[in-house]
Amino acid sequence: MSLYSWWMRTAGVDLAAESKGTALAIMDWTPLGATLRELHLGVDDQQIVAAAVGVEKLGIDCAFGWPDEFVRFVTGHSGRVPNPSGPEGGMAWRRTLAYRETDRHVREKTGRWPLSVSTDRLGLTAMRCAGLLARLEKSGLSTDRAGSGAVVEIYPGASLRLWGFNTTGYRTDSTSRARLLREILEAAPWLDVAAFSEQLISSADAFDAVIASLAARNASLGYYARPPVELLERAQREGWIALPTKRIGDLLHDPPS
Repeated sequence: MSLYSWWMRTAGVDLAAESKGTALAIMDWTPLGATLRELHLGVDDQQIVAAAVGVEKLGIDCAFGWPDEFVRFVTGHSGRVPNPSGPEGGMAWRRTLAYRETDRHVREKTGRWPLSVSTDRLGLTAMRCAGLLARLEKSGLSTDRAGSGAVVEIYPGASLRLWGFNTTGYRTDSTSRARLLREILEAAPWLDVAAFSEQLISSADAFDAVIASLAARNASLGYYARPPVELLERAQREGWIALPTKRIGDLLHDPPS
């Protein structure tokens, strides 16, 4: 494979409900290594769309949709259509409204539940993400929520844990991020983030945007757990988190044939 054909650019977004708190990372890949070329904070939708049209894969840290059961429940409640289970259905029933199939898959693989897009503090960000996906599609990009197109849903914390890293405290503590960054660079010595290392340590949003860009590379190579056939249509509505199936060091290897 030639150097030219192996060149790739990926991007990662740590999405927040507003531009404040949103970070964008753009990374170049060659057979020799990966270099973090751009890292921006306070990013708006237009900047994300502009970056997306110039990359192989864009990874976004945000839920791409809501659980089917939740959508049906809210729609029925709005139309005063009685629900057979009813709100008194108990906690097991409520969990079907709170979690998507991909969230259950994350729980199975990592032992931890992601935040619920229906009931936790992700709702406003997911609303922004829905609009962003529409803008990306309008720009001509494929936005298959199951991950086969130009964008893919990423969960940075789960990606890091599946790559074998200890994520304790990294979102809230700069010392933990510094420790984690050292461990990542030891596992992936071909990764060059030197120009932005201070920003990565000082900002959890910037850190997660870079992890999302790495995980986008992971998805572009096919190194992720795809939705099973029986869940594909649901994943195309609810979204599907691309969980890594290879080590971080394998991101520089040839893709599967």
